[in-house]
Amino acid sequence: MSTSSSQFWQTRRGLIWSNPKAGDSAHIRAALLRPTFGQLLDIALEFGLERLGAEWAVLDREGTAAAERARRPVERILGHIEEGFTRAAT
Repeated sequence: MSTSSSQFWQTRRGLIWSNPKAGDSAHIRAALLRPTFGQLLDIALEFGLERLGAEWAVLDREGTAAAERARRPVERILGHIEEGFTRAAT
């Protein structure tokens, strides 16, 4: 984990409280399974929307009950973030 991503996760310790040294992917996936707009937006700004989408694709393929519960809010939130990024670019 890079110093900057390590610092990023310092303020989000609750995502993976049992393993604060977990990698970026583990943190991102934990956030996706408990989606909030602000948290996912912060992650998209830090790591990119593509990375966030790629981590969601992994969880979605796994098809766990937690991923099923998160599907609708995650897809809605990611759509809104993408729309916002597109608007900001124009």
